[in-house]
Amino acid sequence: MTTGSPNAFGGTRRLAIAITTCAALALGTIAPHATAADAPYPTKPVKFLTNFPAGGPIDILGRALADALQKDLKQPFIVDNRPGAGGNIGADLVAKSPADGYTVLLGIDSTFTINPHLYASMPFAAKDLKPLMIFSSSGLSFGVAPGVKAKTLPEFIAQAKAEPATFSSAGNGSPGHIAAEIFATETGAKITHVPYKGNSPAVLALMGDEVQAGILATPGLLPQVQSGKLRALAVTGKQRSPLLPQVPTVGELGLKGLEFEVLYISMVPAATPEPVMQTLRQSLQKAMALPEVKARLASLDMVPLGETGSAASEHLAASQARYGRIVKATGMKVD
Repeated sequence: MTTGSPNAFGGTRRLAIAITTCAALALGTIAPHATAADAPYPTKPVKFLTNFPAGGPIDILGRALADALQKDLKQPFIVDNRPGAGGNIGADLVAKSPADGYTVLLGIDSTFTINPHLYASMPFAAKDLKPLMIFSSSGLSFGVAPGVKAKTLPEFIAQAKAEPATFSSAGNGSPGHIAAEIFATETGAKITHVPYKGNSPAVLALMGDEVQAGILATPGLLPQVQSGKLRALAVTGKQRSPLLPQVPTVGELGLKGLEFEVLYISMVPAATPEPVMQTLRQSLQKAMALPEVKARLASLDMVPLGETGSAASEHLAASQARYGRIVKATGMKVD
């Protein structure tokens, strides 16, 4: 036997092991080493793209959720504000993003339920995105200016039937705009819509008696109502607002046709894999159950929903159909 025999034997053994391993891989009896693509989602930062300005309700909610998901999934969740065109700009960016779960839209339903009826053309199609979750809903508050004599909503309706009333909103096609048109359609009141560039200017116009009424986000009206500078006659949600518990709902006043809600939602590119969506859903559900997130929702006048799957899709479809009828009947347009 030569002195090199052990090395020769070792080389033969290694060759045999390699051949056996290759055969096992081919037969699928053992798994190949995992690659980066096989690692559990997420493996890098996730972008929460909001399609409305910083400081608004969806931005505030988005930051609370981002903090919770970052702790749960051990990756940064970064809020990126891309406002414009009633949310269409941000939604289009997400629709055209890779369907890998690393770009998630946070917005409100009007981009998908109102805009398709208002814009001559949309930059993305409904099929390009699908709902991940409807987080919550909030009603709006029916506020009137200091110079308005009506003390109740029925009194205001009577006045607006006799003489046209001016309504402020956060802009053409905004939730407050369509809520005002629903008010006119359901009650027979006459209104003139006056759009402003945001909720805050619309509230200021109301305070200055530039307009007589506005159906606006409750948190924006709250300080003025509490100080007595404005009056809230009703809220459009199905239940009273925790921020204005003394103010009746439109349903309590026998005006259920005036019920209106804003839905706070997340959407992802339609081709996003279901396992990725499931990971995000589960983490969002855990976040929605946290005391600090619940407190944030309450401060924003939001009612938790947590709708996913077919329930979320059906809710959005029903809202889109309702608003389509309103837009068609009133001839609403964007600038």
